[in-house]
Amino acid sequence: MQSHFKFNKQERSGIFFLLFIVILLQVGYFILRFFSSDEAASSFSLDAPAQAKIDAMKERALVADSVKIFPFNPNFISDYKGYTLGMSVAEIDRLHAFRAENEYVNSPEGFQKVTKISDSLLKVISPYFKFPEWTKKSKQSKVSGQQFKARHDDSFSTGALRRGNSEVFQVKDLNSVTAEELKSIKGVGEKLSVRIIKFRDRLGGFLVDEQLYDVYFLEPSVANHVLKKFKVFNKPVVEMINVNTASVDAIASLVYIKYDVAREIVSYREENGPYLSLNELGNIEGFPTDKIDRIALYLSL
Repeated sequence: MQSHFKFNKQERSGIFFLLFIVILLQVGYFILRFFSSDEAASSFSLDAPAQAKIDAMKERALVADSVKIFPFNPNFISDYKGYTLGMSVAEIDRLHAFRAENEYVNSPEGFQKVTKISDSLLKVISPYFKFPEWTKKSKQSKVSGQQFKARHDDSFSTGALRRGNSEVFQVKDLNSVTAEELKSIKGVGEKLSVRIIKFRDRLGGFLVDEQLYDVYFLEPSVANHVLKKFKVFNKPVVEMINVNTASVDAIASLVYIKYDVAREIVSYREENGPYLSLNELGNIEGFPTDKIDRIALYLSL
């Protein structure tokens, strides 16, 4: 063992200088590493304009991912629309059951009463409610054929209405009434009677009584008088137009939709894919959202 650890003076000097060189190299390495890390840290700086652009892009992405709400008629909320609004399945089903009876809500309070949504949700979505004018008319003007029958029993099937205790008159079909018969109504003259007939012909026949309110220059009060004597009994057969496959001309054939709006409907469909709900038509500029209930009678998905 002594032979392995016994060195002469020259060998001990060599070992010492070797250890000294190793230590110097280690110290130099740590010093170089320390200063290089400080330099790298000091060289980092925030690029404010670039960071601002990144933040703006993130905000736009969040907005794009969120669901934008447009004004809509709450009487025609689909399952998908109700889901995006935050309604539960039970609340949507209550509305659909109410509409299945041909009833309409005409106020936010009425909507809450039917659907039983919470006050907080009603506060969020009610500013976007857009009720057509005809839903705000008196209860009498909104009575459907089914309700009318329930109120007057057998008289409805014969078109007979009773006033007071004795007076009886016939209620005729709005789809077969003549211009001469219309002129017998107070407020309906030569021009209005012809205009009603022309509008009916353009529609191919009235599907619901409320379409009478869409006749140009026909005052709602006068329309109410007409509907006291004439109602839709025999509805025409309508060939539904598929909004996801129909051409511009086919969509524009509807009385309620102008040609340029029909073109926008098709363009929107080509850019964003098929429509999932008719309420999406409210995204189209110029679309008559106040008449979506009537338009829905002619369109399908």
